[in-house]
Amino acid sequence: MQAVRLFQGYLWHPKGLSLDPKALLPGEVLGARLLLDEVPPPTPFFEDGTPTATQTFYQVTVLLLTEEPPEALKPRSQSVAAELVARLEALPPGVGWLLLEDLRPL
Repeated sequence: MQAVRLFQGYLWHPKGLSLDPKALLPGEVLGARLLLDEVPPPTPFFEDGTPTATQTFYQVTVLLLTEEPPEALKPRSQSVAAELVARLEALPPGVGWLLLEDLRPL
């Protein structure tokens, strides 16, 4: 059995917004585990020049424990992505996120 990272990315919200994403998002999506860890901003500014220091950032990791090779998990990752994106889009206004498909063993 191996852990395969399906997605890696970030979730962020304004520092003044009282929000616990771990309470709003499930710990598991279609059998894949969703991990959220608070981290420092990955860059000093957003693309529009806004300082990222005004936001609280979380690293998002979606992993799956499986016997299958990573290259065989593309259909599964697409299903997980559809479910997870729907949940992320339902978060309160002001919450931003970025997820990138990874499909690599940990």
